[in-house]
Amino acid sequence: MKVALCQINTIVGNLNYNKEKILKYYKKSIEKGSNIAIFPELVITGYPPQDLLCEKLFVEESIKILKEISRISTIPIILGYVRAEEKKIYNSAALCYDGKIRYIYDKILLPTYDVFDEERYFTSGRIPSIIEIPHNKKKIKIGLQICEDLWDDNYICKVTEKQFKLGAEYFINISASPFHSNQFQDRKSLIERKIKKFKKPFFYCNTVGAQDELIFDGQSMAFSNKGDLVAFAKPFEEDLLMVDIDSKKEVNIKLHSKEEATYNALCLGVKDYFKKTGHCQAVLGLSGGIDSALVATIATDALGPKSVHGISLPSKYSSKHSLNDAEELAIRLDIDYRVIPIQTVVNEIELALKPHFNNTKRNIAEENIQARIRGNILMAISNKFGWMLLSTGNKTELALGYCTLYGDMSGGLSVISDLSKSEVYSLSNWINKAYPTRIPQNTINKPPSAELSPNQVDPFDYDIVSPLVDDIVEKGKSIGELEETDIDKDLLHSVFNKIRGNEFKRRQAAPGLRVSEKAFGIGRRYPLVNHFNGRAIDNE
Repeated sequence: MKVALCQINTIVGNLNYNKEKILKYYKKSIEKGSNIAIFPELVITGYPPQDLLCEKLFVEESIKILKEISRISTIPIILGYVRAEEKKIYNSAALCYDGKIRYIYDKILLPTYDVFDEERYFTSGRIPSIIEIPHNKKKIKIGLQICEDLWDDNYICKVTEKQFKLGAEYFINISASPFHSNQFQDRKSLIERKIKKFKKPFFYCNTVGAQDELIFDGQSMAFSNKGDLVAFAKPFEEDLLMVDIDSKKEVNIKLHSKEEATYNALCLGVKDYFKKTGHCQAVLGLSGGIDSALVATIATDALGPKSVHGISLPSKYSSKHSLNDAEELAIRLDIDYRVIPIQTVVNEIELALKPHFNNTKRNIAEENIQARIRGNILMAISNKFGWMLLSTGNKTELALGYCTLYGDMSGGLSVISDLSKSEVYSLSNWINKAYPTRIPQNTINKPPSAELSPNQVDPFDYDIVSPLVDDIVEKGKSIGELEETDIDKDLLHSVFNKIRGNEFKRRQAAPGLRVSEKAFGIGRRYPLVNHFNGRAIDNE
């Protein structure tokens, strides 16, 4: 029996587009001799549809699409859709063949952590069940699952175990599992543990593409009953993976390094965000620093050099080496490069404010005038030509508030907002090894600086601060836990308070691409007003 895992890139809400793509891959599957075609979770609607699920017409139209597909079905096809029954909706999978919907399975485990909020919309399936697929005049019993049903270790209901007890001969999981570092290995290890316990072949079909902040890496897999990986789909690309259900030939895969996987994910995130929002051209400020250099490189590989415009916006504090580095980067990437000096505009605004700032010390207010002028100019260019402005701030800066609202935070997409400053450096170094001479070495070597005042450098030791931010934001470590380490206590409290106090800034930031387990985005929901000090209350 031959199985086709159809790893496709859908668009949330574009039901006809998704239908045509499903039918295209279904036809290809049949032409390649498959006996069953499998598609990802909620493939008809795209994932995640979020509050579109509150619109009755959206649900009705998606069900209509399923019925259209079922009527022209021949060989069995499994695909994810939204099912409605008695004012409830379900995250479901349908098995169709010979012109009819034959079986329906409702997702049992609905995730409500991090970026997931499925209990807001869906009703949980009642009990795990199995479906039967006809093949060679007999029926094969399949334990069909949807994404989280596989991740049942922390749930009371053990979906795989119950399906095994019901006589499942094979397991099929259709999924929309977002990318983050090490997620592929976690999936693979989990499936291998299930097979070790139940000794049945396992087929995993994941979606691919990007939707808003989320990136889906694909990497669909098939395993033998011994736990050997017998088939593996491409990462970050659409793929039609043909698998012999009884294959015992193990395949070797070359796993990407963390840097390569992250880079490919960000390129896909940018490419899909532009394509699915109808944009073609990108613009960004090129400061000569490492953050904008990395964003420009990602944008160039995602969109092509003819679609990227770099603007240098020097003030009197901009160093000559920064201007040279920005120009050199643009030459190496072969992108459009322009210089728009801002000092005249800065002088005019400072002159207008002089009567009001009289007898006060120069501080962050004057520095931010420059950042906001740059933001205004970049947004003007964005508006005039329809180019999307890319924000270039990294996660460490966003955490600490070392960024300017309506200045460098302006933009339609924040490309590296989920990369710490340490990761920005490691990714940039990887780029220069993989693609020699992309980023000028001086950009990587020089001390980072916003260049908003004379001889300014960033006020942080990123080797210390960047991991500390990760401990607090990604790993969720408390002040109490971190106080027991050798971290300087004053620094620890300063960083903690900056992270808490700048939530209001991040709430107004451009959407950012998620590549870690905890990004500043839909998966983080801290209150803007928050007086919790990170310690247990002492009632004694």
